[in-house]
Amino acid sequence: MTTDTGEHTMATPRAPQTDTDGPAAAPVPGRTAALRRRLAAQLLFELVLPLGSYYGLRAAGAGQWLSMVAGGVLLLPWIGYGIVRRRRVEAMAVFTLSLVVAGTLLSLISGSPRVLMIRDSWLTAAIGLWVLGTLLTRRPFIMSASLGIVIAKVGEAGLAQWEARWDTEPTFRHHLRLVTAVWGAVFLLDAVLRVVLAYTIPVDAFPLTSTVLWLALLGGLLTWHNWYLTRHGMKL
Repeated sequence: MTTDTGEHTMATPRAPQTDTDGPAAAPVPGRTAALRRRLAAQLLFELVLPLGSYYGLRAAGAGQWLSMVAGGVLLLPWIGYGIVRRRRVEAMAVFTLSLVVAGTLLSLISGSPRVLMIRDSWLTAAIGLWVLGTLLTRRPFIMSASLGIVIAKVGEAGLAQWEARWDTEPTFRHHLRLVTAVWGAVFLLDAVLRVVLAYTIPVDAFPLTSTVLWLALLGGLLTWHNWYLTRHGMKL
């Protein structure tokens, strides 16, 4: 009786532990994969398709106005899907749509070549203002933009720990807000410098010069971004 009771007592905790660990562990990779699919869908429908269709149509010889309208039309079903399925409006989709609409309106403006050259400044200025505007929300730009990277590197469990730091660590919030502010400031700086270049250098030199300017600013921004996060122990 003693032996039987002892064996039964030892077996009792083992059975639930095995049964619990199996089902509990299984859904984690599934949820992480679902989050990755959702982020990939957002990237595809909110950025790649609308912007890719614009440049693709332009390369095929379509007019600027038609190309921009096509990009906006491609966004509408995704926005409608978010409203019906998730009962919310996807912020990035609306932001991209607003850029398409603004670009379409600007394309109707006729004027000197220098006026037309500053149209890209509207885009980078709008992005910069939007990034800075997220500082007034509960989740600044860098916090939201980093979700896909966090999930890809450390999975859903790591994401939960990373997001918990936002709620519990004031220093963590300060660093992310500072990085967000720098991103927004660099986009605004690019917009201002493009306007200055448009009115100070020869028209034929503007396309190459503005491209080199953007690559230099972006390269410097990414270098500083990685250095800052690494220095403060925030690099995953």
